[in-house]
Amino acid sequence: METTINGAKAYYQVFGSGKPFLILHGWGSNSDRWVPIAEQISKKGFKVIVPDLPGFGKSDALLMPWNTNNYINWLELFIKDLNLSDFYLLGHSFGGALSSKIAVKHVQDVKKLFLVSAACVRKKTATKSFSAVIAKIIKLFYFLPYYGLFRKAVYKFIIRKSDYVYVEGIMKQTYLNVVAEDLSFHLPFIKVPTVIIWGSKDEFTPIDEAYFINKQIKNSKLIVVPEAGHDINRKQPEVLAEKVLENA
Repeated sequence: METTINGAKAYYQVFGSGKPFLILHGWGSNSDRWVPIAEQISKKGFKVIVPDLPGFGKSDALLMPWNTNNYINWLELFIKDLNLSDFYLLGHSFGGALSSKIAVKHVQDVKKLFLVSAACVRKKTATKSFSAVIAKIIKLFYFLPYYGLFRKAVYKFIIRKSDYVYVEGIMKQTYLNVVAEDLSFHLPFIKVPTVIIWGSKDEFTPIDEAYFINKQIKNSKLIVVPEAGHDINRKQPEVLAEKVLENA
């Protein structure tokens, strides 16, 4: 399905009927990757809505770099356009960061919040500092033949935990804007019932962040899925859907 938000096409998928359940995908993802989970949740009396966030999937590309607040503004218009209220909200990774902000701003509209490997914590660490130094060194070799392949190899095998190398154009600055914002400070302001679902082997958002988020959100429950990684939605969709439905 399609709608228009601020003159731009917004694509989204709808599954089932009943209580509204909004799912926000992570960085570099799209609604198609959430179809198996959305279908399972929809069978239990939910109308599941999964949009392609601007710049991803079949929604229109961005015309200028965005930051987190730009995405929040877009989501508020999307929610209003679909007339959503008293809805369940699930966000994965980057979508989890957006969901946490929506839950604070629209506490009366969000019935329950699910944070799945949510990228809310952006604090500087020794590992991140090392990665930043490596990234700067790589740029010094821009003149070499096959520089692009060399750069991707370094990110894949040395830095490993960055999507930056895989984005192009405007989305590069958008990515930098997004990862520059640490949302830790507003977690205690989340007042809606919250379920935190995390893989014990998450390589992008470490399990320590799950415990931190759980501690910061007073009315929250943490569920750790053994041996699951960051892409739990793709590797273990049945398990994730089961955990969501058990706590909806």
